[in-house]
Amino acid sequence: MLAHLGTRTLTGVVVVVGVVTLTFLLVRLAPGDPVERLLGPTATAAQLAAQRRAFGLDRPVAAQYAMWLGRFARGDWGRSIATGRPVRALLGDAVPATLALVGTSLVLSYLLGLVVGAWQSRAGPRVDATLSMITVTLFALPGFWLGLMLVMAFTYWAHWFPAFGAAGLDADGLTGWSRLADRLRHFALPLTTLTLIGVGGAARYVRGAMRDVLGQPFVRTAEAKGLSPFHVTRRHVARNALIPVVTMLGLSLPALFSGAVFVEAVFGWPGVGRRLVEAVQARDYPVVVAATAVTAVLVVAGNLLTDLGVAWIDPRIRRGKGAA
Repeated sequence: MLAHLGTRTLTGVVVVVGVVTLTFLLVRLAPGDPVERLLGPTATAAQLAAQRRAFGLDRPVAAQYAMWLGRFARGDWGRSIATGRPVRALLGDAVPATLALVGTSLVLSYLLGLVVGAWQSRAGPRVDATLSMITVTLFALPGFWLGLMLVMAFTYWAHWFPAFGAAGLDADGLTGWSRLADRLRHFALPLTTLTLIGVGGAARYVRGAMRDVLGQPFVRTAEAKGLSPFHVTRRHVARNALIPVVTMLGLSLPALFSGAVFVEAVFGWPGVGRRLVEAVQARDYPVVVAATAVTAVLVVAGNLLTDLGVAWIDPRIRRGKGAA
């Protein structure tokens, strides 16, 4: 098992390096000059050249990449071209907000998906068809569109929830329960957007996995012994169906983080996704590459945790990896 985790960790490192390298090259090939955006249209050619030398943008791309990779490995992520702030501090402030949003959404998506999927697996044709239509529709909706619709419904029409930021303008003057309520109200819409989309995908997969297990001989044997459907589902079906579901959890992380980028941009949520969108618009190369690297590391770490979860659920996999 340890050898397997070591191999997966090494593979994850290669994936992160590949993602960072590709991102570094693509942002350099994208149209637009960050120095021109920073200095404005009135800057002279000499001023532009001097600023490019200061940022190291006058060197070959390969040399820029080698220098950036060396500094990044040492923990020096450079400074933002647009704001002048250290990139590490800029993203360090944003990572907790993204982890709170993505982590809470992931937990709620799979809890609700398990409930809906388990209900579908034993429901009649009409209920199953209705729930299938709802879950497929939710799963197919673009995150930014769903977010805008929720803003229209609950902010502009109902006036229930704010649509921007993580706290109100008067948050510094709030204390105790008032401060917590303000944070939760700002958290509601972005969390609902990501969770609704996640529920659709999780429920569809849980439904399929549980229906596959329900057709197995050991389930029919348990039913023939007189066990109630609830006990059969809890003791025999759910544990076996969890293996592919947990595997899908790891596979869904890239889509979840990419969806969070657009959701954070729509709601002004102060996470890595919003920083990434702002950096792309400003051609802020250090922030774009560092934000991509952070996201790739989080996805790889999530997949490693998924491997551990699968091994914990099914001891056969743990023994198989150890034997290998």
